[in-house]
This record gives sequence, structure tokens and C-alpha cells, in this order.
Amino acid sequence: MATKDVLGRRGEDLAARYLEQRGFLVLSRNWRCRHGELDLVATENARLVVCEVKTRSGTGFGEPAEAVDRRKATRIRRATQSWLAAHQVRWCEIRFDVLAVVAEPGRPVAVRHYEAAF
Repeated sequence: MATKDVLGRRGEDLAARYLEQRGFLVLSRNWRCRHGELDLVATENARLVVCEVKTRSGTGFGEPAEAVDRRKATRIRRATQSWLAAHQVRWCEIRFDVLAVVAEPGRPVAVRHYEAAF
């Protein structure tokens, strides 16, 4: 596995643990459909929370959350509609969050949670 893939997988593991420690129930990880992939789908009380996880080994090229642009948000929204159909969820409140993970070598990992990011 490439270093970038290892870093991304580690970031998703940390993000899932972060959510679970805050009372979220993770329903799906890396769910794929023709529109793309949903990193994490979780529930917080009665709300469905779709989380895009962005992991970087530093901020030299900007904050991880900056990588979620309008086009990426549109793909995530479309993939969410497919997830809802596949899981036979007819209606629920949905929030789209971004979890930015910065894992700089030799430093503690930082997880920033941007609720209702798009």
C-alpha cells in the first residue's frame, strides 16, 4: 500500500474513533457507489451525519478541509442519495461534516471537526 493510502486509512481510523468517543454510531465506512465514496456515515441521535475525512501529514499545502470543494461536495451529496436508497432510508435529517486530520511526524495527531461544512 502506498504511503498516501496508509496515511488516509490511518486518518479514517482516527476520525471514526473520534466520532465514536463523542457518541456517534458509525454505520458505514468507505461505502462506494457509481457516484463515488462516502468515507464515514454515522448517526448522532436521530440525524444522519455524512463525513468526508481529509488527512495530511502537515499543513504546508494548506489545511486538509480546504480540499473539499464544491465539486467534491456535489459528488458526496449524490453518493449520499445512493446510500439512502441502498439502505432503504426514506427520510431523515442529514448533515455533511468534514473531519480534518493532521498527522505530522513526531507531533500529536490533531482532528478538527467541521460540522455542517457544506
